[in-house]
Amino acid sequence: MDRIRTVSAFVGRWFAVIVLAAGALALAVPDAFSGLTVAIPWLLAVIMLGMGMTLRPVDFAIIARRPWALLLGVAAQFFVMPLLGFGIAVALGLSPMLTAGMILVGSVPGGTASNVMVYLSKGDTALSVAMTSVSTLLAPVLTPLLVLVLVGESLPVNAGALFVSIVQIVLVPVVIGLVLRMIVPRLVERFLDVLPLLSVAGITVVVAAVIAASASTLLSIGVLVVVAVILHNSLGLTLGYYIGRLFGLPVASRRALSFEVGMQNSGLAAALAVAHFNPVAALPAAIFSVWHNVSGSVLASYWARKDLPSDEVSESLPVTARA
Repeated sequence: MDRIRTVSAFVGRWFAVIVLAAGALALAVPDAFSGLTVAIPWLLAVIMLGMGMTLRPVDFAIIARRPWALLLGVAAQFFVMPLLGFGIAVALGLSPMLTAGMILVGSVPGGTASNVMVYLSKGDTALSVAMTSVSTLLAPVLTPLLVLVLVGESLPVNAGALFVSIVQIVLVPVVIGLVLRMIVPRLVERFLDVLPLLSVAGITVVVAAVIAASASTLLSIGVLVVVAVILHNSLGLTLGYYIGRLFGLPVASRRALSFEVGMQNSGLAAALAVAHFNPVAALPAAIFSVWHNVSGSVLASYWARKDLPSDEVSESLPVTARA
């Protein structure tokens, strides 16, 4: 197990580099990876099963203790990011498919990587975990609704099919993982150190598959999509923090909102884009998957060097439990 922890720590530290290298390889030899798109939903289901296995009922206790902060964070996430995705796509004149991809990235729930960034930044990790969990459980309803409203005028959207996909890829695996953690906790805890490796492997394959399947589009307009993704992520991180400040949340909670709003479950967005649109629509998600880990790590490192106010106490969970 010590060796697995060492490998897991290494992979977690170099996650963005690993995914970037896989994407570059897929761009260079797309024929070797394009056939992997059919595996994307299954890979995401395995990742979400792992997320469910890291959860415990106590993670939801914050709903009763601090419902206002949680509701504010979840509302900000599902309001700010979809509108940012739509606005940036329109401002940059992206194609309907890429616009749909930007909106999908903004409309999915937060990713578990945000929990690690919040922990490293001395933020409110308990709030972060609760936000990720609640937004994930709300996703089957809110994500199709947001996509239907924002994309429906330019592309046909089957909200019912999106709902079914999210239930299959997200809700069912998460609930199974949570139940397993409750029924056989000792067995599940033996595998917790392996989960980060599975997550990194899954996201790496997703990114490689998406880039390979849409290599020609990426080569022709890649810079524009990268700019769109960087703006989307950066504005999400910034607005998340200042929304928390506007509503009087403590600094630790503001940091949690920043990461939860700005970092998305881009793997899920890619899976939905491939299943319900086409691989071109998944490009923003694939690029987002790399970039938000880079920007998140930089911001977490910056905040980690800035002490919280003396009257604040940040609730933290071990990194290995949330990677």
